[in-house]
Formats: sequence, structure tokens, C-alpha cells
Amino acid sequence: MNQRESQRRLAEAVRDACRKAAQEAYENAGVSGLCEEGRWECAVSALRSLDLEAVIDAMQDDPQK
Repeated sequence: MNQRESQRRLAEAVRDACRKAAQEAYENAGVSGLCEEGRWECAVSALRSLDLEAVIDAMQDDPQK
């Protein structure tokens, strides 16, 4: 695998992790009864607190990613 492909895989892994974190936070906030704005605030907070090291570690553990 060349450097460009490695970079693409990392970018895709980060994008997927961000999407998942935001979606889960948004849905959980809705279940908790938050309004639309509150749900978005929770989603943004999830993006800000995403553990990027965990994303990198997951990529190293699974070479298919």
C-alpha cells in the first residue's frame, strides 16, 4: 500500500467515526427529549470529543480498513 492509499484510508476511517459519533449523539439526545438545537449541540460535542487515537489504533488492528 502506498502513502496516498494509507492517507485515504485514514481519512475515510476518521470520516466514518465522525459520522457514527454524531449520529449516535443526535439520536441519543432525541431519546432524552432534547429539542432540535440541543440534539445538534450534542452531535457537535461528540465530534469535538472524538478519540482520534482510537480511530488510528482501530486501523492498525484491522489492516482491511
